[in-house]
Amino acid sequence: MNRRTKTAVLGAALLLTAGAAGSATAGDDTDKRREAAALTGAAKLYRVAGDDITFTFDAHLAAKDNDDPMKASGTFEWSHYIDGKGAWAKAKVDCLVTGGNVAIVSGIVTDTDLDGAKGTRVGITVHDTGGTDRLGYSWATTEDLGPKDLPKCVSSAPFERVKKGTGDFRVVPWQPGF
Repeated sequence: MNRRTKTAVLGAALLLTAGAAGSATAGDDTDKRREAAALTGAAKLYRVAGDDITFTFDAHLAAKDNDDPMKASGTFEWSHYIDGKGAWAKAKVDCLVTGGNVAIVSGIVTDTDLDGAKGTRVGITVHDTGGTDRLGYSWATTEDLGPKDLPKCVSSAPFERVKKGTGDFRVVPWQPGF
């Protein structure tokens, strides 16, 4: 190829690339700057017996950590009271995986008034439906918070219903780079 043809081809390729990047930026710029995944919000669970059960989440996976959900950070907490008796706990996030409008977050209990719970890993699943959200937790089938050796990002299906008018969960879907 002669020099003039090479220059024309290179120029055309640069223009096409710039045009494609410009149109991709218009739609994808938000995705590139946003965090890799997140679960935020709070809600009360619905229970016929009138239990006062609240879950709150502030869990995030930074864009720079997109390939490692175990670098997630933040906290989540919950409380469960009935007839003035119950307990609360707060956990430090150690894993966050989201897909579509479902999130699984796990963490280590750092503060609580529940005997024997401090230091335990727990996992919670949230289904952000935009209406009546749902929630599940790793201790669903155990009498206490479960095994101390629970793996990261393990929970149950979101079987609990959120009390109408209380849910504002927001799930940012993860898009792994593999």
